[in-house]
Amino acid sequence: MLQTYSSPTVVPLEPEMSIPGALRRRARTTPDQVIVERHVDGAWQPRTAREFYEEVLDLARGLVAWGLEPGEKVGIMGHTSYEWTLADFAIWSAGGIPVSIYETSSPEQIAWIGTDSELVLVMAESEQLAERVRQAGVPHIRDVQLFGDIPALVGAGVEVEIAEVVRRTEALAGGDLATIIYTSGTTGQPKGVELAHQSFLYLAQNGARSSLHVLLDDPSYRTLLFMPLAHVFARFIEVLCITEAGILGHAPGAKHLVADMQSFRPTFLLAVPRVFEKVFNSAQQSAATGVRKRLFSLATKTAITYSRALDTPVGPSRALKAQHAVAMRLVLNRIREAMGGQLQWAISGGAPLGERLGHFYRGIGVTVLEGYGMTETTAPTTVNIPEHVAIGTVGPAYAGTEIGIADDGEIVVRGPHVFMRYHNNPEATAEAFTPEGWLRTGDLGSIDELGRLRITGRRKELIITAGGKNVSPAVLEDRFRGHPLVSNVVVVGDQRPYIGALVTLDEEMLPGWLEGKGLPKMTMAEARHHPEVRDSLARAARRANRAVSRAESIRRIVILEGDFTEHNGYLTPSLKVKRNLVLKDFAGAIDELYAASVDSIEVTPADTTSD
Repeated sequence: MLQTYSSPTVVPLEPEMSIPGALRRRARTTPDQVIVERHVDGAWQPRTAREFYEEVLDLARGLVAWGLEPGEKVGIMGHTSYEWTLADFAIWSAGGIPVSIYETSSPEQIAWIGTDSELVLVMAESEQLAERVRQAGVPHIRDVQLFGDIPALVGAGVEVEIAEVVRRTEALAGGDLATIIYTSGTTGQPKGVELAHQSFLYLAQNGARSSLHVLLDDPSYRTLLFMPLAHVFARFIEVLCITEAGILGHAPGAKHLVADMQSFRPTFLLAVPRVFEKVFNSAQQSAATGVRKRLFSLATKTAITYSRALDTPVGPSRALKAQHAVAMRLVLNRIREAMGGQLQWAISGGAPLGERLGHFYRGIGVTVLEGYGMTETTAPTTVNIPEHVAIGTVGPAYAGTEIGIADDGEIVVRGPHVFMRYHNNPEATAEAFTPEGWLRTGDLGSIDELGRLRITGRRKELIITAGGKNVSPAVLEDRFRGHPLVSNVVVVGDQRPYIGALVTLDEEMLPGWLEGKGLPKMTMAEARHHPEVRDSLARAARRANRAVSRAESIRRIVILEGDFTEHNGYLTPSLKVKRNLVLKDFAGAIDELYAASVDSIEVTPADTTSD
């Protein structure tokens, strides 16, 4: 029997409203409100709703002059930027359908996306990306325009009447196709997910006016978007900020995130767990030795203890409050300042954050709201409620949506935010839904008595050992990645006698870790074989094993030579490991685990030591 939970709708569906129509409405109702800031020559320049709308109209006129017809597809390829968002809204306003392309996409991937969606134009960030598009040889593409060509496009559109753009915008309805977002392709060829205008707007309106309004209800609240706009999560936040509330800033990625946050000073942020891990590990490494290390460790424990106490009926004791105040003053405020000093809220999705980090960040004054969603649900389908955060869960159903747990534990979803269909793929579309119209997510979970969802694994990733034990790798991988030296972990063991793990090292964290241990500098290759590195990772595996039964615990690990990255194809742009590809390409390393070779590391029973 299906166990279900839903959250009430706050704002009813507006069938007649499109995304560019919602921007037009905001420009009319709050014309002087700043909705976006553009980074130019080291300074953030504000754009009001009216100013941004006028820029969108000008570029839309240029696209009409170029020859874009309503319903035609336009690719956008580049890092997250003001120009990306401007192009997105201009294409919509001209009646076109933007199709996002990751800036890391190869010519082969571009060829698939461009041919499948029948792109007629691509707007690319740079000449290098434009050349990649040309190499793809997509037959329908008539032109590639650079972000730098936007002024020329605008100039070419001066002869086009604004009324023509307004007419095209008004012709759009909420149920019309807004965009095609291609899945990251962790398993097989990417599928084009068709999403309607109303799916984005329904979530944006209900988010801005539901319990999440505390993130957005002050016009000065601001978010820095650094995740790829080709990803549905970032795209949703873009639409939310531009059409509803908040001030949006753009950063090209996470490489210079700390500097960008210090410059922009966001009040809320969205990220994947790996970003929060990096910030914590960097802070930990900066206090790598002696008194500073002990002080950081004590402050961390105090923050976590304080956060856990917030969930008790009596709350933190007077003594704990005093300890927490000292820890904030001596250590923890520096981490807040590194994130801009104003950050209060963060939304994390894509993978489990882990209770340790969740409590740590809340303990320093940054509440991380874990959520759950997928491309097919226009991003959020559950999210923790600010006033009732349940760390370790991904919260209840998002306002106006419905979730369920099938008999086999699979999470199913229903609501206006669910996608229309897979582009040109009716077979996959049919397989994605139950006869009752529920979207099959492929993820496993449970719902508690308050309707909060807990993710327990992914059905396709479930490991069944030779002894018949079902093991979900997510909890082990999440805990193992808490070690500062660990970049990625893939737990293995399907039809094998026990559970093992493939581990990659974090090259950025290695020098600081070695210094903190009083060890000499060494290469990644040398670190793989160094006894102290190997012993430390074995202890990390033992700590991860505390979360599971002995039959599910990691018995051996292998440290791989390189790391998994977007560039070598083992990570998706949202930093998820392409598990099937890893299992295929590293079959030899997996065999080493079960042959107990000298390169593999035995994990003895759990201990209580720490690194």
